[in-house]
Amino acid sequence: MRIRMLAAIAILLVIANIFPIQVFAAYETWNQVVDDMEAVLNESYEIYTSGDTEGGKDKVDEAYFGFYEKLGYEKTVMAYISGDRAAKVEYEFSFAKKAMIAGDDAAARESLDNLIRYLREDAIALDGTEESAPGVFVAALLIITREGFEAIIVVGAIIAYLVKSGNKQHTKAVYIGSVIALGFSVVMAFILNALTGANAGENQEIIEGFTMLVAVAVLFYVSNWMVSKAESAVWMNYIEGMVQASVTRGSVFSLAFAAFLAVFREGAETILFYQALLAGTDSYVNMIWLGLGVGCVVLVVIYVLIRVLSFRLPLKPFFLGTSVLLAVMCISFLGSGIKELQEGNMISVTSAPGVGTVDILGIYPTLETLVPQILLLVVTVFTFAIQMRKGKRLRATAAEAADNAAEQ
Repeated sequence: MRIRMLAAIAILLVIANIFPIQVFAAYETWNQVVDDMEAVLNESYEIYTSGDTEGGKDKVDEAYFGFYEKLGYEKTVMAYISGDRAAKVEYEFSFAKKAMIAGDDAAARESLDNLIRYLREDAIALDGTEESAPGVFVAALLIITREGFEAIIVVGAIIAYLVKSGNKQHTKAVYIGSVIALGFSVVMAFILNALTGANAGENQEIIEGFTMLVAVAVLFYVSNWMVSKAESAVWMNYIEGMVQASVTRGSVFSLAFAAFLAVFREGAETILFYQALLAGTDSYVNMIWLGLGVGCVVLVVIYVLIRVLSFRLPLKPFFLGTSVLLAVMCISFLGSGIKELQEGNMISVTSAPGVGTVDILGIYPTLETLVPQILLLVVTVFTFAIQMRKGKRLRATAAEAADNAAEQ
């Protein structure tokens, strides 16, 4: 991702923030938000215990989508407290609904009480933290670096691979895919902001979830395709006059599409984060833009480091390293995608005791996220082993051909 592309991110964010959401339209503090959320959550339990399980679940969704997400509470917690805390609160919403479905009154009440306690603790922490220029700056910086890190890793790895393999002419397709994704991100932010109610928030989670699962499939293909080229990059040098571009039209599309999906998923969410941040401050708006600018510079540095390292590493270690990196991102996207679908009420939630949240790796304390990730890890190791075995055979064949040519 070039510097001008990151500049495009800032421009698109400015355009998107022409229509900022009003986080505190009817509230002065987060504790006031929690007051209303507590009332809704307690009402959900009353409705549930009256025999209306679906009605109780709907009220829990109202608290989540209508308050926690819509008012920017989740994004504020992620920006000022931690992503781990936000994930813990999000899953407690799911645990409460799961207990209602199971007809477990005690568990439902316990989950709701835990949820109310978490929300109140966060509200006290947020309201007790006096807004300051450094605080707003750090929040803005963390948003763009956290949300952009995954995208920049994917795009940077793909670009470095193309340049390293002598296919620099194909990098344009990856850049175009990334810029198109930024445009789609703005459109998606417009759509999500225009929609209201629980269904809007639920649909957002579902869209993000399916986008990430598609990205998993594409990245898995790209990662395996790259590792298959690791040995060919070596044996092609034995063949006189045959060092040609090894990227087919279909592979170029896959690479560009992988970049598109990574940027699209992160772009729309980043815009919504900054809208919440802008709507929550009047005194330090300049610190938000400064944090965004510095964050973009940090992403540029990460990208440059990827490019510099790619030139210094030998071909085979670089290709294998890039393949492993994309495989790790693939596993991360799988966990994050399933989590989004859990929040969209499409996949159930089963707690995995003893497992913590590692947001950057897409690791979450549920069996629905962990089991598919473990299976994908096994499949990835297996397919990598097959590709490496094929590579050894190709290297042996190339060496034999070179020996025969030398004898002649």
